[in-house]
Amino acid sequence: MSKTTMIHARIEPNLKQEAEAMLSSLGLNMTQAITLFLQQVKYQRGLPFEVKLPNVQTQNIMQEVLDGENVDDFSFDELTNAKA
Repeated sequence: MSKTTMIHARIEPNLKQEAEAMLSSLGLNMTQAITLFLQQVKYQRGLPFEVKLPNVQTQNIMQEVLDGENVDDFSFDELTNAKA
């Protein structure tokens, strides 16, 4: 039985480069980080972090920023204090 197997994934080049740089600063390479992630999925019996959708107010603000609207009025504090 083989000790390793291959995982193939398509990733945006910029995301890959930025992630590799961040991982390198942590002393990890991509293979080690993926292995760490998958070990945590196994131990946690699911994703090792909370996944949730932003509330409606946050979605609206995010869309405005993407559309280039109200960029000067953007406040991170408003997003973090927004209630669902």
